Amino acid sequence: MKTMRLEKAEDGFAILTLDAEGSMNVVNDAFIAGMEAATKQIVVDESIKGVILTSAKKTFMAGADLKQLVNGFGTLTPQEAYAFSKRATDMHRAIEQSGKPWVAAINGLALGGGFELALACHRRILADDAKAQVGLPEVNVGLLPGSGGTVRLGIIAGMKIALDLLLSGRSVGPQEALKLKIVDEVVPADKLIDAAKAWLATGPDPVKPWDVKGWTPPQKKGMTVPEDSAAYMMYTGGLAKGGYNQPAPAAILNSVFHGLQLPFDKALAVEGKYFAKLLTDPVARNIIRTTFISKQAAEKGARRPEGFPKFEAKKVGVLGAGMMGAGIAFVSANAGIDVVLIDRDTATAQKGKDYSAKVLGKLVEKGKLTQDKADAVLARITPTDDFALLDGCDMVVEAVFEDTAIKAETTKKAEAVLPAQAIFASNTSTLPISQLAQASRSPDQFIGLHFFSPVDRMGLVEVIMGKQTSKETLAKGLDFIAQLRKTPIVVNDSRGFYTSRVFQMLIHEGAAMLAEGVPPAVIENAAKAVGMPVGPLALLDELTLDLPLKIVDQAIAEEGDKYTPPAGTAVMRRMKDEIGRSGRKTGGAFYDYPEGGKKHLWKGLADHFPVKQDWDVEELKKRYLYAQAMETARCLEENVLETPQDADLGAIYGWGFPAWTGGTISYIDTIGIKKFVEESDRLAQLYGPRFLPSAWLRDKAAKGEDFYTPASETRVKEPMPA
Repeated sequence: MKTMRLEKAEDGFAILTLDAEGSMNVVNDAFIAGMEAATKQIVVDESIKGVILTSAKKTFMAGADLKQLVNGFGTLTPQEAYAFSKRATDMHRAIEQSGKPWVAAINGLALGGGFELALACHRRILADDAKAQVGLPEVNVGLLPGSGGTVRLGIIAGMKIALDLLLSGRSVGPQEALKLKIVDEVVPADKLIDAAKAWLATGPDPVKPWDVKGWTPPQKKGMTVPEDSAAYMMYTGGLAKGGYNQPAPAAILNSVFHGLQLPFDKALAVEGKYFAKLLTDPVARNIIRTTFISKQAAEKGARRPEGFPKFEAKKVGVLGAGMMGAGIAFVSANAGIDVVLIDRDTATAQKGKDYSAKVLGKLVEKGKLTQDKADAVLARITPTDDFALLDGCDMVVEAVFEDTAIKAETTKKAEAVLPAQAIFASNTSTLPISQLAQASRSPDQFIGLHFFSPVDRMGLVEVIMGKQTSKETLAKGLDFIAQLRKTPIVVNDSRGFYTSRVFQMLIHEGAAMLAEGVPPAVIENAAKAVGMPVGPLALLDELTLDLPLKIVDQAIAEEGDKYTPPAGTAVMRRMKDEIGRSGRKTGGAFYDYPEGGKKHLWKGLADHFPVKQDWDVEELKKRYLYAQAMETARCLEENVLETPQDADLGAIYGWGFPAWTGGTISYIDTIGIKKFVEESDRLAQLYGPRFLPSAWLRDKAAKGEDFYTPASETRVKEPMPA
């Protein structure tokens, strides 16, 4: 057995140690075959009185091979997917019904299929270590536990605890796991095997409660118990509140519901059918492909040019101590890098450092960081107004006001002090990098690093290649992002780059709907219904109308009649110039913000934008998704983007495009490019040329080409906890 080894002992307690090739144990065909063989051997060997299941790795088991699962959509029939689930389910049942007691000695992380394996054992003992987390996070990838997890967890922990864990996908540490009764014992890591042997020595009954004749399911009375009925109604309402775009939560609720009422093996069959349905659904494929496979590939350097030595920044200058600069300073210092934080005066720079102190203080309060470590991070940040302190920096990240002249002046002042080999990065969201690089002494060492706010919580960095940016500079920029443990996408220079350019489509579509007479609340709720975190009018209030209008005016000044202003421009100008409402900072635009009260849509909107009755929510939802997807397709056509993976990562992690789609390009592929083009033509006739497919896209549709090619064989594990 390549994935595990079985060792017998004189006391009759065998140790089955999981030890697959690679750094982690994962659930795959080889593991299941090994476990089947080991269980058969244990059953027939009369010298084995009990089994201790543990791991030779730092983790117990990380779960399923997602690369194997991502290809479920389009390649597996529901029957084949069910058979795939049933094999693992039967493997767990064989453990339960082996006639020998099994104890899981969980020495580290046990997630997904790894924790399902532990649940199939007769006892679970967890190491008292913060890294020893347990949980069933399958909902995060559009699936449910497919080998008994929903059924066993429901019976062992009860409906409410099971649904909390399954619907959130969260993992829990040793003490919480013990409190929730999903593990039976927590002991120091070096006492795990001793504790397992001690339990086996008590001669425990190897028959699970549900295998005892006469056992009745916990909710055998079904919905006739008022408390149970009310609880399920509440959970159903909660799912409705979150929208119906993701099928996994509803499947989990149904699986737990049946699992607590049906005979055990029938409940397992129901779970398997729900798993098969989800595995052959495009939503699971989309989520797994983008949020885990593409994300991990990007973080491991999928876009890094080869042939350059690894770069490690030891000292970084951050120019500008506003919200962005302060955030960049924090994540850099937190990664162990010395930071020189510069602003117009030391007091302003100190305010930027104070942001780090605030973030670190909260981490200390929550017990996630010791005060000593927090002090060490803070000590790495030097606030100053003296550019001379940039001497010796490996890299500078400029985060000053979005103005070409100010950025040019700042670049020259910094480069007068910087070493010749230092990389200069601009954290701009809209200004062309090639244009900004004209102020640099070394345009080949100039690159865009567009961070997202708040920097300490947003994981994406948009890396912008200027026309003269060298491959070596790109490699260094990506190495720096890896140091910060963030996710990079690489784009080529253009107006608004990728994320800012496509994000605008969302807010302009919402503004255009207002001019058409769609009620403001419907505009906001339609966006939320497709899975956007915030409605476009609320977003505009936070941004202020000044920013999108400045971008439009800049484009008009540079391109004149060649430029077509976005659909919502007229509404934004009217709000700002005629009505005098421009955003939250100035008291409100589309919303009012009563002191001490909850924000609400401004009642005066109806006077300026009369409501009509001929709107269709499904049409509005489609417009939001199609507008953003079409603009992303244009970015690929124009080579602003080079890969669909970058497009989808940027969409989901940059501005919150709905995760169920997999991103803007996965959304097109899921619909089918031919149907997408046909529907876009219809939308263009009704609402304008922003929906009109290009000749390039029509050609792809005619050839039946998808944006994604079939996935490679790279093996990626289930999600790790943060």
